[in-house]
Amino acid sequence: MGKAVVCSLLRRLSLKKILLIVQNPFAAINLFEVLTSQYLVVEATNAPQALQMAQEHEFSLILLDIERSDESGPGICSCLKESEATKYIPLILLSPHGQKEHIVDGLQAGAEDYISKPINNNELLARVDTHLRTKDYYAELGKQDLLMVLELTEVVSVIRNPQKILRIIVEKMVEVTDVSRCSIISINDQGELIVKASSDLPVNQEIKIELSNYPEIEKALATQRPVVLEDLPNNPLLSSVRDKIGNISDNTIFVFPIIKKQHVIGTFFLRTATPLKGKRAERVFKLSQIVANAAGNALENAILFESLQSSRKIFEELALRDGLTMLFNHQYFHTSCEEEFSRAQRYHQPLSCLFIDIDDFKKINDRFGHIVGDVVLKQIGGLIKKVLRKSDVAARYGGEEFAVLLPNASKDGACELAARLLSMVRSLFVQQLKGRQVTASIGVSSYQGDNMSAYENLLQLADDAMYAAKQTGKDRFCHADSLTSEEGMKDTEITFEKQITLF
Repeated sequence: MGKAVVCSLLRRLSLKKILLIVQNPFAAINLFEVLTSQYLVVEATNAPQALQMAQEHEFSLILLDIERSDESGPGICSCLKESEATKYIPLILLSPHGQKEHIVDGLQAGAEDYISKPINNNELLARVDTHLRTKDYYAELGKQDLLMVLELTEVVSVIRNPQKILRIIVEKMVEVTDVSRCSIISINDQGELIVKASSDLPVNQEIKIELSNYPEIEKALATQRPVVLEDLPNNPLLSSVRDKIGNISDNTIFVFPIIKKQHVIGTFFLRTATPLKGKRAERVFKLSQIVANAAGNALENAILFESLQSSRKIFEELALRDGLTMLFNHQYFHTSCEEEFSRAQRYHQPLSCLFIDIDDFKKINDRFGHIVGDVVLKQIGGLIKKVLRKSDVAARYGGEEFAVLLPNASKDGACELAARLLSMVRSLFVQQLKGRQVTASIGVSSYQGDNMSAYENLLQLADDAMYAAKQTGKDRFCHADSLTSEEGMKDTEITFEKQITLF
């Protein structure tokens, strides 16, 4: 017998055995091919046959493939977990996507894990590898390592701030191992890589990195398996980024995918300045696997926390907006008026307000329908947005009425903006109106030189001025100051055509 054959036999004998229970022989073909590359696989088609084989072989893991139309999967789980020969062997369910009741029943019957079909081969091998690690696998870890793991377990269970947990994990790993960099990287919904915590970043600082610059991370994400690179200056995997990394001072890279609920949510990344060989490299590798698992829960919570924060901000923002025009609503406008009026009084700055009402809007609704009326409201809301400064606040005040608050804007500036808006509304083309022109009436009021005592006065005067513009012919604006003089009332009858450039 040749030496190569002997080596091959010895290798096969050292491989761990997996019991694969598949009722459909055609479904077993792909699974068998994937698994036999690294393990010895024995097939069975039912529980009695599986129990018989368990008497003849010492299996390290059982995979049970549940068919879509089959309801005996949980029953097979129960048989295996009740038998002395198989009750302590880890059991993974392979269940069709969407068959949650089978998964729940199987887990209640004693299964340790499940993978949804269609099965990703890399995910399958990664999950199998995780379950096949025995307690002896970590026997070489030292007292200092185990104390760190114990401390991290305590940290994860006590501290509620996920970002702080990630930072502690990074700091402890650097403290216990000889690494030049330790980072925890997440993947957001857009597929971007965000460094959430790193030994070479300030506390609470995050940065975005490009996946194309990190082929080692790309490989770990694609295979869902750990990646170890040595001799970095000459490693072929880094050839595509050789010109970017230059004379890299590190010697070894470890990348561990962080997997939660069958999805890769990030990576645990380490670099060492000195070469790691033999037991020293093995120690860092195994310790990193434990720490990556601990980081998984914190990273998942951090991602969930950010998602909730983002969703909360979106919902809070929507609660302040008018659903049709997406301008602010009546309530938010009043709150802003009160704040800005108080600020204007304190710092002796001007503050102006515009009330805008669409002329004859009821006729538009009656003739063309409310859907067309909504189109008009949305388009006028869009025109108002175009002329706003960042400090201005615009709202749909009610029905066909809009309001705009202009901090640090004088009477002249507010009137110029009103004239500009009138011209823009007059030029608005709405196809559904079949040529009918849209116009508006605008009331303007200004706080300047302590001429009023409360923000309600500012709003009331703008509203009064708007009604005055209506009464004097529509399609025009009126400033509240003109309401007290006959000469001023004549001024409001002028329709301004000039384009204003102040805003």
